[in-house]
Amino acid sequence: MSAVLSSAPCLIAPGESRTLAGALAAETALPLIPLEERRFEGGELKLRPLESVRGRAVFVLESLAGTGEAPVCERLVRLLFLLQGLRDAGALTTIAVLPYLAFARKDRRTQLRDPVTSRYVAELLETTGVAQVVCLDVHNPAAFDNAFRVPTVHLTALPMMVEHFARQAPAAGFAVVSPDVGGIKRAQIFRELLAARTASEVELAFLEKRRAKGVVATGLLAGEIAGRAVIVLDDLCATGGTLIRAAQACHRAGARSVAAAVTHTPLAAGLEALLAADAVSAIVATDSVGIDFSATQTSAASDKLVTLPVAPLIAQAIVRMIAGRPIAELLERWPPR
Repeated sequence: MSAVLSSAPCLIAPGESRTLAGALAAETALPLIPLEERRFEGGELKLRPLESVRGRAVFVLESLAGTGEAPVCERLVRLLFLLQGLRDAGALTTIAVLPYLAFARKDRRTQLRDPVTSRYVAELLETTGVAQVVCLDVHNPAAFDNAFRVPTVHLTALPMMVEHFARQAPAAGFAVVSPDVGGIKRAQIFRELLAARTASEVELAFLEKRRAKGVVATGLLAGEIAGRAVIVLDDLCATGGTLIRAAQACHRAGARSVAAAVTHTPLAAGLEALLAADAVSAIVATDSVGIDFSATQTSAASDKLVTLPVAPLIAQAIVRMIAGRPIAELLERWPPR
């Protein structure tokens, strides 16, 4: 695969992901191919590379988080058209780089006749002939791996977050809390990385989350967090409700402080709710949904928010893929050796 990827590799991205693609191009020294994007009457659209891609390996960047100008379903359709159009234009291979993968939360049936939307998205991407799919902190890594029949690369922002928190390690020590049972594995990995980085004991806890008739409530908190600096860890902040309820429960259990750490902030309103919550003293997020949207827009207005750029991480992965070098180190430490 590395021999294929080294065939005049380049980057391309639709307009809403163009700024992030520019940062990637600067980090990797790969050319960023210009793209014509036209919208016709009735909502139809056209995407056309303005330079030849024949015989080239093309990394296609698109973060599938919707905005008013580019709803998530439209972004997905445009991505599918772009991937197929590149193959028709002679691209040797295409690699989809999706920092935020929409529809990933619906990865199993919880009710009769439930759709498994994450698998449907995987099948749609595969029909374009994409050779690989690169994502960052998907909701359920096991379901992500099982959904695709093409090679996947699952990156994580956890080492970057560990490095951030390790620089301010409190004397009382950390506790890592998952706001629900489904996130325990993610919290375990984060706890192990943070404990190794700080050479200290880090407690692990989780909250029970109950959902009945569309109403979500926080139940039992399992774990010892009293007197510690708590990090509530989740893959994304949608409405902010889960993280805020978790922070409040941690304070009731005696936490010294509570910070929220999330990779994705696809909805600005959810991030704003988190910023306004008194129970949350600090927020660490990434710009995975786009440098010009959400976390970065809000960061100037609040000292509570730290935004970690994902371009260096994704760039490292792309460079290693092209060179045929392993990705594993990126999952364990940041910055890599």
